[in-house]
Amino acid sequence: MKQITVYNTYSKYLNDKYGEKVYKLPISLPLTCPNRDGTVGKGGCIFCGEEGGSFENLSSSISIRDQLIRNKEYIGNKYKAKKFIAYFQNFTNTYLPFENFKDCIEEALIDDIVEISISTRPDCINDKYLEYLSDVKKEYNIDITIELGLQTVNYLTLKKINRGHTLGEYIDASIRIKKYNLRNCTHIILNLPWDNDIDVVENAKILSALGIEEIKLHALYIVDGTALANLYKKEEISLISKDEYIERVILFLEHLDPNIIIQRVIGRAPEENSLFVNWNESWWRIRDEIVSIMESRYSRQGIKFDYLNGKGIKKFK
Repeated sequence: MKQITVYNTYSKYLNDKYGEKVYKLPISLPLTCPNRDGTVGKGGCIFCGEEGGSFENLSSSISIRDQLIRNKEYIGNKYKAKKFIAYFQNFTNTYLPFENFKDCIEEALIDDIVEISISTRPDCINDKYLEYLSDVKKEYNIDITIELGLQTVNYLTLKKINRGHTLGEYIDASIRIKKYNLRNCTHIILNLPWDNDIDVVENAKILSALGIEEIKLHALYIVDGTALANLYKKEEISLISKDEYIERVILFLEHLDPNIIIQRVIGRAPEENSLFVNWNESWWRIRDEIVSIMESRYSRQGIKFDYLNGKGIKKFK
């Protein structure tokens, strides 16, 4: 595969850090989230299916240790991998009671695990949990990344998608994560029907200003049976074209701090039971098209990163 140089790739970051390829091992737990059980809302986000953000995991009835061992054996043999990240992927993992959460983290600390990644929501970030994770990081000398589902900085769109929180909770969570010296990987969807190019740029600006370490970009996909699917079937929403999505990704990357790691520019999604997935194209083809266009334009991540630290008075320096 051709090396990507127009943005700061996650694979290169891991390879530079560990001297070899590192692979994520997904962990599935029997969880829910406060936006589904009535704590902050009901019904969940309008795009969320029953898997809660994952569709290729092993059953949550299998122990964490056994999930990791099985996945490690499969991926290790397939890719000759020796180092792995334990990835608590589905739903809201910090919504577990504290003692249960500790047990889950400790069960994941098996041989060859060099990092832990934990998927959660901004309104489920708490100092008690973060302090514990900080202690684990120090004791085991491993990095810990909190994967925060934000999706957009537009608080009006957050209300539309029934996110259950707004931008304020995300900012608070990001500040707390940084205080405990943990990494923050924020998830953003760049083709939400209610967002435009202004929101795309503002996403990049706010994440850069907060000093986020990593970002995952997604294209919205529509799972049948969700509230979003109902809007789509009734033609009450429309989605931008693939070409427009590509332009939004490039616009986002150009305004983003060049030091931020990009885990991906478009996600994989299940085709089964879905009404719309990545314009019926492979995710890697869309990624390659993004890279090709950026190269042809001599564009790169951060080329328009010029708005922090008092842009208005820089001429006086």
